[in-house]
Amino acid sequence: MKTIANDTFFAWVEAELAEGRPVRFRLKGNSMFPLLRNGKDTVILEKCNLDTLKPMDVVLFRYKGNHVLHRILRRENNQLLIQGDGSFVAKEQCTVDDVVGKVVQVCRPSGKVLSVDSWQWRLPSRLWRLSNPLRVFLLRLGHLCHSTVSWATSLLPS
Repeated sequence: MKTIANDTFFAWVEAELAEGRPVRFRLKGNSMFPLLRNGKDTVILEKCNLDTLKPMDVVLFRYKGNHVLHRILRRENNQLLIQGDGSFVAKEQCTVDDVVGKVVQVCRPSGKVLSVDSWQWRLPSRLWRLSNPLRVFLLRLGHLCHSTVSWATSLLPS
């Protein structure tokens, strides 16, 4: 596997999306845990109509010199309030012009592909957003279980 710099990678992503081509890449980071998993899930992004962006959409956007993939919480005209599913405090603000693309499909390691318009994606997404009062506890439990499973599976022979 070849490693490239983030700025080079995301320049390519932006160019591909600008040409109308979808882009697929494996996720890195835990900011969208538990619905999107670090190093396991792959997303397919497409260029989006900025006028149709709405709450619950997962978008790739430019933020403070970086590219971030998070969920839209609220839209007021051209202003977006965005937060990662794995965060219970941090929220970002940007404009619709900062949005590079929108997630249209999620690909699981099993090979299952979920459209973000399907009930299999929308239901867990809505339930997770509604769990806000319990989210701190659920995230800590989820990370603990995830790291325990990762640690335990690392002991298994290859």
